[in-house]
Amino acid sequence: MTIGRLGRETSTKVETIRYYEKIGLLPEPRRTAANYRVYTDAHLNLLGFIRRARELGFSIDDIRDLLRLAAHGEAPCDDIDRIAAQHLETTEKKIALLMQLRRELRDTLESCKGGRVAECKVIVALSPEPRGGQTGA
Repeated sequence: MTIGRLGRETSTKVETIRYYEKIGLLPEPRRTAANYRVYTDAHLNLLGFIRRARELGFSIDDIRDLLRLAAHGEAPCDDIDRIAAQHLETTEKKIALLMQLRRELRDTLESCKGGRVAECKVIVALSPEPRGGQTGA
């Protein structure tokens, strides 16, 4: 299949496919005599895995490690479990921060009574707190 079709089938931009090839995450396909890339179902499946892992927030390095480890089907999956556990920990920290952000935004909006921009609770909440000894410019 062509790079365009591979992109459509995986909802991936052509530039992203080329980038994954350039960094060695996706193997370069064979080329026709006219130098066109020809992708196989193996590319399709691999790119699908990469896309799903990216959607779940795995880093490129983690995906590279997962792919390397997945190539050894009989090996223990301890290293894969470690990568997934680290990603889970990072994800849980992000969720906690997002929940805190949601609370702060809700509280700020609930305390907003309209009025003038100079008194806007959203602007006040987003403004940095004054630092000791510094004056406004």
